[in-house]
Amino acid sequence: MDRDERPYDIVLLGATGFAGRLTAEYLARTAPASVRWAIAGRTHAKLDAVRQNLAAIDPALAELPLLTADVEDPASVRTVVEQARALVTTVGPYALYGDAVVAACAAAGTDYLDLTGEPEFVDTTYARHHRTAQASGARLIHSAGFDSIPHDLGAFFTVLQLPEDVPLRVAGYVRASAAISGGTLYSALTAFGRLRQNLTAARARRAAEGPNTSSRSVHARAGRPGRDPINGGWALPFPSLDPQVVSRSARALERYGPSFDYTHHISVAHLPSAVALPLGMTALVGAAQIPPVRRALSNRLAPGDGPSQDKRSASWFTVSFVGEGGGTHVVTRVSGGDPGYDETAKMLGESALCLALDDLPVTSGQVTPVTAMGQALITRLNAAGITFEVLR
Repeated sequence: MDRDERPYDIVLLGATGFAGRLTAEYLARTAPASVRWAIAGRTHAKLDAVRQNLAAIDPALAELPLLTADVEDPASVRTVVEQARALVTTVGPYALYGDAVVAACAAAGTDYLDLTGEPEFVDTTYARHHRTAQASGARLIHSAGFDSIPHDLGAFFTVLQLPEDVPLRVAGYVRASAAISGGTLYSALTAFGRLRQNLTAARARRAAEGPNTSSRSVHARAGRPGRDPINGGWALPFPSLDPQVVSRSARALERYGPSFDYTHHISVAHLPSAVALPLGMTALVGAAQIPPVRRALSNRLAPGDGPSQDKRSASWFTVSFVGEGGGTHVVTRVSGGDPGYDETAKMLGESALCLALDDLPVTSGQVTPVTAMGQALITRLNAAGITFEVLR
């Protein structure tokens, strides 16, 4: 079916999970009446319960379409994907449950959005589905939540404050106070338990499919330990997917200059936290290598469970950036509320609406949030309460 003739602008897959429910609620509050959307999942009864909650937000949603699909049944996924202009999925861990959805979107020319922070999954889907999506016109956009919207768009926003056609350097410093859900814990432990696949096979497959032939120089990496020059306190290396996303945006867009260097840090206020954080992360990664221990840790929070509204209301994040180039020095910041859930639902929801409604650059294949949506998404997020600002 031609994209413009499909019955739905947006389909949200995984709407019965914790992040999925919050994203559905965000769309219920903010999607214009002209947007045709539906929710999808494995169980009709659970979807109907979500729909009843959405109808309390907007009574018109009492008739919101419900679509049944199981990510372990590729035929059911294809049936749903072929009805949508854009498919949003919150079903993770993506390394275990995501490939059939990406494959269906790439083949059908359906835009794809997810929340993954799993490098293995992103590299694997690039190798398997990037060329198919280029041919069909589908945009495959990973990491459209706290991983990695504030970092990708924040670095781009910083670059826009700097001169053109000169070498640029940007450093990012992340601070946050938040709790996690069962799904996030399960995804993180799964990713930690698959480090060998992540660091070797998946990365090698991506390199074989897409060698960098650009004459422009781009480097992005975790930063070194030191002081946080913006917030005070201590800055530590932050080995997340975010620098890879920033680097892919920089390689795709000449606005990042003839050479671009990005470093990524997590910032903590006090020295004891700076000591405890890497020790705790090392212990967690080590525990994830032992299947019984990994399962025991995963069972501490059940998938679908998450922090209460009170805990989310008390949560916050900032990502501050220092940018330099051509004799100009700027400090910028992206900030918002609960990063993992409320604001992630906002980021994902606004990304879906951006794809459905906004005039965007022509792109296809696996692309980053900046490459696909750029300034249009910054404008949307600012209006939605996630602040992009120049501090000095």
